[in-house]
Amino acid sequence: MGFFSKLFSSKPKVMPTHLTVDNFDDEVVNGELPYVVDFWGPGCPPCQQLEGIIISLATEYDGRVKFGEVNVHDAMAVAKRFDVMATPTVLFFKGGKMVERVVGFKGSLYHREIIEEDLLDA
Repeated sequence: MGFFSKLFSSKPKVMPTHLTVDNFDDEVVNGELPYVVDFWGPGCPPCQQLEGIIISLATEYDGRVKFGEVNVHDAMAVAKRFDVMATPTVLFFKGGKMVERVVGFKGSLYHREIIEEDLLDA
């Protein structure tokens, strides 16, 4: 698919799953697909920038990788469990285990490279 096809695609956007203390293990740890989890906080400008990237990646990798989001103010126990000290933090899980951590804002190519190299079997 070319650049303009991706840019103007009519494919419906895939939204990340809202993750909480109650559903985190079922979704991420016990899930069958690799998982990308975005830990964010309200009023965090870099988190707001990252949101569009996460939605775009979730749409692109739909069916191969799942995406979720954790509001650290609503799910502090989940953030503490994974030593999330700053937002945004993105954790990458494969086989229920964390394989990569990205702290701070990074662009879509950075995240795509981790997904391709660490989550998907090439």
